[in-house]
Amino acid sequence: MQQFMIGQYGGFDHEKYHKDFKDGFYGMEACLFPAHEDCLILMKEAKDRGFRIGVHFPFRADASRMRDPLVLSTDQAVRSGAFQHIREELEYLTAVRPEYILFHYPKPVILDERVNWQTWKFGDSREFIAENEITAEELLERSEEWFDWLSRQSSKYGFIPVLEFDALSQLIYEHDFLEQLLLRYPRIKLCLDTARLYLQDQLDPHFDAAAILRRYTQYAYLIHLSNVQINGGVKHRHYPVLPELCPNEGWAPVEEYLRIIRAENSSVKILFEHRSDLISEEDLQRCYSWVDGILNGAAGQNT
Repeated sequence: MQQFMIGQYGGFDHEKYHKDFKDGFYGMEACLFPAHEDCLILMKEAKDRGFRIGVHFPFRADASRMRDPLVLSTDQAVRSGAFQHIREELEYLTAVRPEYILFHYPKPVILDERVNWQTWKFGDSREFIAENEITAEELLERSEEWFDWLSRQSSKYGFIPVLEFDALSQLIYEHDFLEQLLLRYPRIKLCLDTARLYLQDQLDPHFDAAAILRRYTQYAYLIHLSNVQINGGVKHRHYPVLPELCPNEGWAPVEEYLRIIRAENSSVKILFEHRSDLISEEDLQRCYSWVDGILNGAAGQNT
């Protein structure tokens, strides 16, 4: 379980920390911390227990700004503001020294107009555009600008840049420019979210989550792991993965996803992006043991 991580979102939650984090875990991902005191607690615990810190941008909560910087915006002024926001966070994070910093990609999200996205969660209408508002060439140009800038910042500030897929457009998965950028800028890695991939798989008849995992897991640094049930609607978001959650009842085929991940990149970090308050401590341990068993062949694989 040395590749396992937990998340802390919206501040340092002591109850979640003591329930979810186990000795030997790799690290903790922090996001939207409201106060510097939370940061100090995180840094102290990381030093005392020897775990790594990751950051899901932004590290600091700021109600005056959107959570995700719109680095691919069609508006140059918006893109410049997004880069400035990131610079300010990077300066603050010099004391935290995170191993990686994660950003959503693409932002704005590019939505296939053939799909009903009503159940996709957006905090602001500026977070998405339609496919007809951007060409493949424009997407490549802005992505390359983003990759080049981000790679230079990662060298300057000493972190691994991680791009987490949001909803994926055919402008990305039907072309190979993203793989080419990942090869040209090897400091930049990916994060794949199992629940988000499954949701798009169910919403979008043109999308194949398993194929995306086979294609991109080799470039991943991190997997955000949780389950979700889609059965007459979207239910139980961020539910812990357990072996009894059956795909025939609308749950994501997590075991299939994990076996693909093992085949493509067995050393990838696994962040349990789940609500552990929904299950008992015994079931949480079963969750960890089951995932460990599939990825590493440990005891408990079939429990």
